[in-house]
Order: sequence, then C-alpha cells, then structure tokens
Amino acid sequence: MINRVEESRGKGLLLWVAGSRETAICLFIILLIIVVSLRSPYFLTIKNLEDILRNIAMLSILATGQMMVITSGGIDLSVGSALALSGMIVGMTVSENWHLPPLLALLMGMGLGIVLGSFNGLLVAKGRVPPIIATLGTMSVYRGLTFVVSGGAWVDAHELPDSFKQFARDTVLGVPNLVLLMIIVAIIFYYFLNHTRTGRQVYAVGSNPSAARVVGINVNRILFMVFLLSGLLSGMGGVLWVSRYASAQSDSAMGFELQTVAAAVIGGVSIAGGSGTIPGLLLGSLLLGILINALTLVRVSPFWQLAMQGMVILIAVVSNAAMSRRLQRVSARRRKA
Repeated sequence: MINRVEESRGKGLLLWVAGSRETAICLFIILLIIVVSLRSPYFLTIKNLEDILRNIAMLSILATGQMMVITSGGIDLSVGSALALSGMIVGMTVSENWHLPPLLALLMGMGLGIVLGSFNGLLVAKGRVPPIIATLGTMSVYRGLTFVVSGGAWVDAHELPDSFKQFARDTVLGVPNLVLLMIIVAIIFYYFLNHTRTGRQVYAVGSNPSAARVVGINVNRILFMVFLLSGLLSGMGGVLWVSRYASAQSDSAMGFELQTVAAAVIGGVSIAGGSGTIPGLLLGSLLLGILINALTLVRVSPFWQLAMQGMVILIAVVSNAAMSRRLQRVSARRRKA
C-alpha cells in the first residue's frame, strides 16, 4: 500500500513538473544568477543587466517567429541571413536618406522580411520542399545577396543619423525600446495563438497535418503564413540590429538561427511541432541570454559557447521527448486503472 502511495505521489510530481515547465525554468534561472553573481561581481551591475535585457529582447523577437514555424512542424534556418539582408538594405537606404524617420525604416525592414519569408513559405507550401532543405538553401542565398548588395562593404556608424542609431538604444519611462517592442510582439502573438481560430490551427497543423486537412484546415495557407511571420520578425530584427550596433555588416547575426531554435526548445516548444507557448519562449530566451552573458563574463571562448548552445538544444530535445513518453505511459496506466 505504501509503495503504491509513493508511486502515485511520484507520478503526480512528474505531472506537476511537466505541467509547470515555466516554473522549472524560473528556478533554474534563479540558480544560474546566484552562481554567476558569485563568480563575477560585474554580472549584477545595472549596465550588464541592461545589456542582457536588450540581448534577450532581440533574441525573443526572432525566436517568436521561429516558434511559429517549429510549432507548425517546420524550422526556419534563414532567420539570421534574412536579418542581415534586411538590415543591410535598410542601413544603406538610411545612410543615403538621413531624414528618413526611424519608424518608417522599421516598417521598411518588416516589409523586406515579409518578402523573404514569403519566398520560404512558397517553397514549403507550394513547392513541397521540406522546411529544413528550403531554409538551408535560402540561408545561403540571403547571405550571399547581402554581400552582393553591399559589395562586401560595411555601413559604419558615421554614415547613419543619430536619430536612427538612438532608436534601439532609447528608453520610454526607463524601459528600453527593444524591451517594449519585445513585449508588444509577445502580447500580439500570445493573443493570436491562444485566442484566434487561425492560431489554434497552427497547433493542429503541427500536431497532425493529415488530420488537419481532413477537418478542413488549409494546411498550405498556415505553412505559408508562419514563414511569412517569421520573415516579418526577422526584418524587424534586422533594423533593430543595425540601429543598436550602429553598423550594417554582411556577416551580421551569423549563426543566430541556432540561438532562436535553442530559445524555443528550452522554452518547451516541441521540435516535432504541435506545442509551445509564448511565456515559455520568453523564459527560454531569458535563460539562454543569461547563459551566454555568463559564459562571456567568465571568458569562455565563443567557439565553446557555440558548442554549448548545440548541447543545450540536444539536452532540451531529449528531455522533452523523454518527458512526453513518460507522461503518455502514466496517462495510459491511469486510464487502465
């Protein structure tokens, strides 16, 4: 009897942990902050915390688009290249038109991102090209176009107007503009995924596209839409990147797609599609942002940081799969009981 009670409690604890992944991530973040602050007194300084918030804001904006694609059952490996191409074109335009309002430049970047994302969507939805192959190809195409458009040159800080350079650095009531944009994006996509019919269809397509077609969901439209949205956010990120760093470079955000995937998977987004939440994504971005900052402070090589990001993705995917299988077995036993 005692063993059965203990087993029941253990299963209940397992279900609680799985059902509150956000809580587990929060606890790990707190532990990480304590450990890093003991290793580096600079970690908890105001300047470093502001840098972390701005980095996380950039990451979470692009990771939101990545989450949309992964939730639908795909993956977008072109986000970093789309960011670089959009940022380069906008940077070159702003450098020639100093009176261009920053908000208009942002809209221009989003428009460029929509074009790039739509091309990915057409390849996947109409061309029937697997997402990983389609975006692997466009990742190289967009990166190559960035070099072609710029001629391999940079847009330096002195070529950009102060109003544009300050756009991503300014604050409103003490809150950085980047963080405000992150919050706006999070609210919009949270509402879209949880309170609209189309948002729920994204989950349905990711869970079982064949069943989604049977019930009348236009799967191709959903696939096209998620890549378009990912491109839109990549274009937004490109403008913010150039504004924040006051420079447009052909190799900007190289490898950034790995970070967006890591943030999504850490936050509980299933790499197989069909599940994921905006709160979880934000926490995943926060955890990854703190981890990258911590590794930099303790002087870990950037190459090792990249390797560790890959390990984090593998661990998150394996743990998600193991937890999912365990929960299925527990649920099956309960139904039999």
